[in-house]
Amino acid sequence: MSLVGHDDAWAEWRSALGGARMHHAWLLAGKKGLGKASFAQAAARELVGVDPGFGDHPDILTLTYGPKNKEEAKKRDDGKPYDLARGIKVEQVREIQRRLTTRPTMGNRRAVIIDPADDMETGASNALLKSLEEPPEGTFFLLVAHSPARLLPTIRSRCRTVRFPTLSKEQMDALLRELAPDADIATRDASIDAAAGSPGAALSFVERDLGSAARLMRTIIEKGDRDFALRGELAGVIGAKQDIPRLQAILDLARAILAERVDHAGADPRKLVETHSELVRLTGEQPTYNFDLGLLAMEIGTLLAAAGAASERRNG
Repeated sequence: MSLVGHDDAWAEWRSALGGARMHHAWLLAGKKGLGKASFAQAAARELVGVDPGFGDHPDILTLTYGPKNKEEAKKRDDGKPYDLARGIKVEQVREIQRRLTTRPTMGNRRAVIIDPADDMETGASNALLKSLEEPPEGTFFLLVAHSPARLLPTIRSRCRTVRFPTLSKEQMDALLRELAPDADIATRDASIDAAAGSPGAALSFVERDLGSAARLMRTIIEKGDRDFALRGELAGVIGAKQDIPRLQAILDLARAILAERVDHAGADPRKLVETHSELVRLTGEQPTYNFDLGLLAMEIGTLLAAAGAASERRNG
């Protein structure tokens, strides 16, 4: 992902990097798909002083979740999620802490990237807090977070926060023209509108032809769908193509739209947690719905409409 629109973030980082006292923990905050992870990797390379073309560096440690091995990754490609309760485990944090007991390998600085930091389990968060309170000499933390409010307040308070703003439609259009030159205008425009300033999301929608689906989902959660017309339209859009990778992208998209509601609408958290659990259940039933994506679309639409209605009742 090209790092477009983040000049202020780079200016803040490089000013601190050249200063006498560099803060030991940075929180890179912003919605998913803005290039925060790419920024963290590039910033870590500047921190340890390595050329961009250099391969894996022993003094850049990355903590994330993902398939444990090739067999697990193969399962995911087959449409069976390797871990529905995705999240960074306490054992992973402790392994990083064990590695931090030694000095940096090639210099006097070391970077630890945690992505996504807001998906740590409670035990992992508490373990990380100890390292942030007493950071090893020469160690700097870069925490990537899509929803910073989900982090422990004590973790946020120990970090210097850099906020990544969403991109303008003009910036998004220029980026998609560069990265997806074969996309037709209608698909590109729908994806830009649906992505709400996130270039990563827009590119994903273009690749999976989900721009129109995303726009419909947002309309359903914001305005409801009493006569089922929007859900019927969503079923037609989603059911047009039948493949498992697209199915996973559809469910990820629904989760992302729900997460936006949690972050920005002050919605009823109990209802939203319940809705998220239902989306997780649907994810586990992918093989069944692969044969009827229209039915899956109706279920997603119903869940989002209910979540939106709960939000209205709470705010009203």
